[in-house]
Amino acid sequence: MDIKAKVGNIRRTRADAIVMGVFEGIKRPRGDVSTVNKALEGAVSQLIHEGEIKGKLCEVTVIHSLGKITPERVVLIGLGKRSELTLEKIRIAAAEASCILQKKGVKHIAIAPLGAGLNKISFQSAAQAIAEGAVLGLYSYRKHFTKESEQGQIEELTIVERSRSATASIKQGVDEGKIVGEATNLARDMVNEPANYMTPTQMAEEARKIADKYGLELTVLEREDMQKLGMGALLGVAGGSAQPPKFIVLKYRGNNSKDIDIALIGKGITFDSGGISLKPSENMGAMKTDMAGGASVMAAMSAIAQLKPKINVIAIVGATENLPSGSALKPADVLTTMNGKTIEIESTDAEGRLTLADALSYANQRGAKRIVDIATLTSGCVTALGDVATGAFTNNQTLVDKVIAAGEEVGDKIWQMPMYEEYKEQNKSDVADIKNTGGRKASPITAALFVGEFAGETPWVHLDIAGTSYLDKPRGYYGKGATGVPTRTLVKLVLALASDKGG
Repeated sequence: MDIKAKVGNIRRTRADAIVMGVFEGIKRPRGDVSTVNKALEGAVSQLIHEGEIKGKLCEVTVIHSLGKITPERVVLIGLGKRSELTLEKIRIAAAEASCILQKKGVKHIAIAPLGAGLNKISFQSAAQAIAEGAVLGLYSYRKHFTKESEQGQIEELTIVERSRSATASIKQGVDEGKIVGEATNLARDMVNEPANYMTPTQMAEEARKIADKYGLELTVLEREDMQKLGMGALLGVAGGSAQPPKFIVLKYRGNNSKDIDIALIGKGITFDSGGISLKPSENMGAMKTDMAGGASVMAAMSAIAQLKPKINVIAIVGATENLPSGSALKPADVLTTMNGKTIEIESTDAEGRLTLADALSYANQRGAKRIVDIATLTSGCVTALGDVATGAFTNNQTLVDKVIAAGEEVGDKIWQMPMYEEYKEQNKSDVADIKNTGGRKASPITAALFVGEFAGETPWVHLDIAGTSYLDKPRGYYGKGATGVPTRTLVKLVLALASDKGG
C-alpha cells in the first residue's frame, strides 16, 4: 500500500472514500465535516439527530455521496471523547476505517489528519499514527493458502491537509509510520510462519535479507564457532535437534564510535516441544511462536537502519529448536556458559533462558553499554498479565523507565515487575552455580533473575512477551495471530536514546 501526504481540500479529493473523524457527544457537524454535510444536503446532521452517529471510538458510518462531491463515499470514524484523544486511539481508528473499507472493495482512501492540533498531538505524530494503524490493521498472513483471497487490497492511502506548512511534517510522520508498521509486520510474518519453514537456518536467512536490503553488518556463528566460544548453554538446548543452531548478530552503526550503545537480544527458539521435559500435546503447535523475541529484534533493526539514528546498535538471536532425542539435554545435566557460570538443568522446558545466558554473555564481552532482552519466557507472565501487558524486569531503573515510556508512545503496555533478592533463593542449586528454574512460584521473576545473572553490572531490561506476542482473537489494530510486539517499542527506544546523546 502506498501512503502519502497531499495539500488540498478533502471533499474535492479524487478517492473511493474519504475518512473524517467525529468525537463522542457530537451535536452538530464541525469544520470540514460541516462543509461535507452541506454538500450532502444535511445527511450527516440527520444521522447525528437520529442517533446513528455518536462518535464513540471506532464507530464507523459510511455515507454514499451519489455524485454530490468528488469522493464516492464519506466515512465518519468515531474518535471517542475529545479530551481523551491519544495517538493510540488514532491508530486504532485508522485501522478500523481501513479494514472496513478494504472489505467493501475500496482501492484509494483519502483521510484527514485525525486529531492533529488536539491534546498536544502534532501533525507529524497524527500522520505517523494513521500510517501505523493502517499498515498494522490491514495485515494478513496468507502465505500457505493456495487460493487467492477474494477480498481486494487498498492500494493507496493519502493524508489530505489544507495547510501547506503542515505537509512536510505529515510526510515525515507518514514515512516513519510506514517504516515502523512494515517492520512490525515483518516480525509478524516470521512468528506466524510454521516451524518447518522458520527453522534456525531460515531465521539466519531472514537476517541476511534484512542486512542486504538495509545495509547492516551480519555475522552468523555456526555450531563450531559456538563451541570455540564456549556457548555450552545454547548448544545444550540445540543437542536434541537435527536442525543446526545459528547465532545471529546484526549490527547497525549510526556513528563513528566503536561503542555498542545498546544490544537488543531476542529469544530464538523456532520450536519448543519442551525437550525431554515434554510439554502436553494440546496446543503445542503454538510453540512455533517461541522465537517472537528474536523476530522482534531483527525486525526492529530493519526500521532502525532506515531511520538512521546516530547510535550504534546490535541485535543478537541464538536460534535453535528444543526437541527430545537420544542426544537431547536431560534433567540434572550441568552446562557451562560462555562466561564460565555453570547451570544445573532442572527442566529442559526452561530452555529459552539458557540461550539468553550465552547471548547476554556475548553482548557483555563485546562491551555493550545497555542490554534489552525480549523473550516469550514464562507462562507465569501470561497468568499474571494476560495478553494485555508485557512484563518488565531490570537492574537499572533509568533504563526501564525509558523502555516503558517508549512503549507508552507506541501503544505497547509494559508493566514493571519486582526483582527482590529473596526470590534468588529459588534459583540456588546444590551442584552448580545456578539452576535453570525456580519452580512455579513467581516464575516470571525467578526466570528474569536467572537471565539477570548474565547481564552482570550492565544496565539491563528483560521483557517477557509470552502473553503479548500472540493474540487468540483480534484486538485494536491486531488481528488473530502474531502481534510483532515489542518491535515498535524497541525502535522508539533506540530513537530516544539517540536523541539523548544529542544525535
